[in-house]
Amino acid sequence: MAGVYISYPFCAQKCTYCNFASGVFPRELESRYLEALGSEIRGAQWPWIPETVYLGGGTPSRMAPEALRDLLRQIPGKDLLGQIPGKDLLSQIPGNSWIEATIEAAPGGIAFDSARAWREAGINRVSLGVQSFDPRELARTGRRHTAETVASEIGALRAAGLSNLNVDLIAGLPSQTLQSWIRSLDWIERLNPPHVSIYMLEVDEDSRLGAEVLAFGKRYGAPDLPSEDAIADFYELAVERLAALGIRRYEISNFARPGFESRHNLKYWRREPYIGFGADAHSFDGNLRRQNAETVTEYVHRIARGLSPEVVRSAAGSGEAFFLGLRLDEGVDVDWSRYREGIERCMGAGLLEAQGRRLRLTPRGVLLSNEVFAEFV
Repeated sequence: MAGVYISYPFCAQKCTYCNFASGVFPRELESRYLEALGSEIRGAQWPWIPETVYLGGGTPSRMAPEALRDLLRQIPGKDLLGQIPGKDLLSQIPGNSWIEATIEAAPGGIAFDSARAWREAGINRVSLGVQSFDPRELARTGRRHTAETVASEIGALRAAGLSNLNVDLIAGLPSQTLQSWIRSLDWIERLNPPHVSIYMLEVDEDSRLGAEVLAFGKRYGAPDLPSEDAIADFYELAVERLAALGIRRYEISNFARPGFESRHNLKYWRREPYIGFGADAHSFDGNLRRQNAETVTEYVHRIARGLSPEVVRSAAGSGEAFFLGLRLDEGVDVDWSRYREGIERCMGAGLLEAQGRRLRLTPRGVLLSNEVFAEFV
């Protein structure tokens, strides 16, 4: 069964570490984008009924509840409530339903009424971009919430019937120390979400912080990034602390209690089909990958002129099933004869381990996963 991704690349502010195609745009452009997005969805062909929906960005939680409801009404669904964790809380949702329907949200603007409106529109999972619970780290990266805000808003979400929650943390933020990282993990233990994502900071030119680091600049706390060894230690401590809570790693950056793994994101790593709508959205039908126009303005202009928003189409890479599958803790069943040389090099370096034909990353391999993937791209 396929999935649907909806891109909503609008934010209240652009965080220094963010390398996504999102940002702060005029309100007028936001309304035009919603019109274009609705037009693209209405024009879609549906050879299958999607089982998952994911609204990302950006900050789709900023979308007006009625706009969210109108968008979701245009996506086919069917009654799959019997397969949803916490289905007793969702039994009164009107209209379409999916096994999983996620909305990404930024702490600092979530209230009980908005959470209830999301649930009534069909949302049954919320992913919170917390990134840190430490006030200094939050201030230096442009985040406006506090740990207490997150705790209060998680309470509001649960009161509205949205208990399937993910919390994002980033290891490697400016000024982050072992002590501040432990405090963030303490908050995770206190709030007890069923899913946690731990991302190691990416340094590249697509974020303001990354560009500053690469230029050896001093803005955005660039000189105060933890060392690569410290970031690896933070990550490994998180693996240990989360496992003790029953929240186990199932993908390099993702941890969940049994039954609360992200059904939608698993489609990416297992190369299952999905269709994307909106600026910079990607789609995959099992053979071809497609990408919409990256910028909001180009996307809106193409839709307004009656053109397809798609700007890139390419065949799936021959090795991608291998390296995408390796991201999963379960590993991947692989044709050894095709990749034997690379496999043997990685096994000799202690980066891969084998169980029959199946390969998986070792703990060291997880930390050096980009080096492993480079062998097979």
